[in-house]
Amino acid sequence: MGDMSGPHVIRGSVVLPEAELTWRFSRSSGPGGQHVNTSDSQVELRFDLARTEALPEVWKARALERLAGRLVGGVLSVRASEHRSQWRNRETALVRMAALLAEATAPPPRPRKARKVPRGVNERRLRDKKARSDTKRGRSGRDWG
Repeated sequence: MGDMSGPHVIRGSVVLPEAELTWRFSRSSGPGGQHVNTSDSQVELRFDLARTEALPEVWKARALERLAGRLVGGVLSVRASEHRSQWRNRETALVRMAALLAEATAPPPRPRKARKVPRGVNERRLRDKKARSDTKRGRSGRDWG
């Protein structure tokens, strides 16, 4: 098999290892015409996340936890069938797989630091609330003769 458009980087210097990827091809669903029953253009790309040595242990643990709902026996699977060309579907599947792994292995966001609400903000909120209350009170028909 020829090389795709270069190594697919997950993040930093970590690359999706071509040797650990399993490809499966089948016929895409939907309308097609003369071309439809002759070509296996749908692509399924599988990556054994549980057994891989390509990812650092911390990333691997993080990805296994975050992608737990998508994994079947520790294997991550991605399908692509948008294009008529198997080649383009393979590219799409690779890009999707790399993006999924990049997102799943990203470090958690920094915890938010609780800050005190500024006095001016609180005063403005109370002033607006009072004005709204006065507006609504002015609508009642008590004074009408």
